[in-house]
Amino acid sequence: MISQLLNKTDFFPRTHLAALIGCSVLVLFVSLWPTKSQSVVVEIQSEIYLPEATEEIEKNPLFAVTETVKTGDTLSTVFERSGAGVSLLYSLIQSDEIKSPLEKLFPGQEFVFSFDESGLLHSVTFNESKTVSYTISFDDQRTASIDKLVKTPEIHTRYAKATINDSLFLAGMNAGLTDNMIMKLATIYGWDIDFALDVRAGDSFSLLYEENYLDGEKLSDGPIIAARFLNNGREITALRYTDESGRTDYYDPTGDSMRKAFLRTPLDVFRISSNFNPNRKHPVLNKIVAHKGTDYAAPIGTPIKVTGDGKVVKAYYSATYGNVAIIQHGEGIRTLYAHMNEFSKYARSGNRVKQGQVIGYVGKTGRVTGAHLHYEFQVHGVHKNPQTVKLPNAQPLEKEYLDNFKTYAANMSGQLGVYDEAYAQSDMPIINLE
Repeated sequence: MISQLLNKTDFFPRTHLAALIGCSVLVLFVSLWPTKSQSVVVEIQSEIYLPEATEEIEKNPLFAVTETVKTGDTLSTVFERSGAGVSLLYSLIQSDEIKSPLEKLFPGQEFVFSFDESGLLHSVTFNESKTVSYTISFDDQRTASIDKLVKTPEIHTRYAKATINDSLFLAGMNAGLTDNMIMKLATIYGWDIDFALDVRAGDSFSLLYEENYLDGEKLSDGPIIAARFLNNGREITALRYTDESGRTDYYDPTGDSMRKAFLRTPLDVFRISSNFNPNRKHPVLNKIVAHKGTDYAAPIGTPIKVTGDGKVVKAYYSATYGNVAIIQHGEGIRTLYAHMNEFSKYARSGNRVKQGQVIGYVGKTGRVTGAHLHYEFQVHGVHKNPQTVKLPNAQPLEKEYLDNFKTYAANMSGQLGVYDEAYAQSDMPIINLE
């Protein structure tokens, strides 16, 4: 059919035939031209080729064996269980650099042993904590070396605020704070607020604090950066500050340390069974006998803490006071701890003791009606009410750092105020500041 068509072209002159072919090409070109709403990109390769088929061959393919340390495990049992062998372990611990981290074995710790297909050990990876891990590697001569990897947690800043209706702990829990964070708050304010006696319904607190995160999960609580406590009409602000010498402490906005030279109370858990009273009627003798201290009722065996640094001048048994210890502090101050069930190892005459160390344990020795601690606070021989005596401040911020601190304090106090306002508007206990 095509040959017949070509034969028919002989009826047309050559010029007519050329014109016909040219018009046909033009019509085809126009028909393929894109409209304004289209775009066409055509790429023509000068050469077309197919890549050669290649087979990927993994050099020294490895397989891993993971061993989790169980209670009672030793390094020998872990290495033996993995298939690495005890003899290899013995060669590794010849190096002190490798031996030291290896020996920090604990239940739940993971060891990952990587072997090649012939069973030759290539590396051992193990964790010391969530942020620290080690890898022991072998070179071609089978010489071992160890590398330490430290992951830096991300720091997230949080804000929380709460009003106290029952107790500090319940308020803190309702605000989403951990027990650890509530204890940090109580420790900062423990010098100024007796949480057993001074807290009133309606008191409130707010704080900026940090949390440490690793791989998107919370790792631990960080420090409290700034806090404000409204207690029975008092506003007490605490700011965490590190001076240029590297010393970190909590200060009020004027630069005075939040720490005092003495703890307000020597017990963590107690109730006051008898207050300081010069005109008290004695419960046993049934006559007026001055009560020169405060009685803190608590279960037998409750630890009793030294309220300030000092020296034990006496630790003995008295028919009246039972087991009693007397500590001499600076500036003519003495504290007395009586009716103890037993002394601690620090309660020896002449011993130096630090604030917070346990001096003994609550008991009911001596002339008593029940288990309690009798605590006295004397200044130059004069008995003072332990609950109300003004406690001396610890060392304030050095003057050379004071100007920088005041600028910092104004900034942080202002930030805390802004978040307090934001909280009042949002009514949210916790605000993520990221």
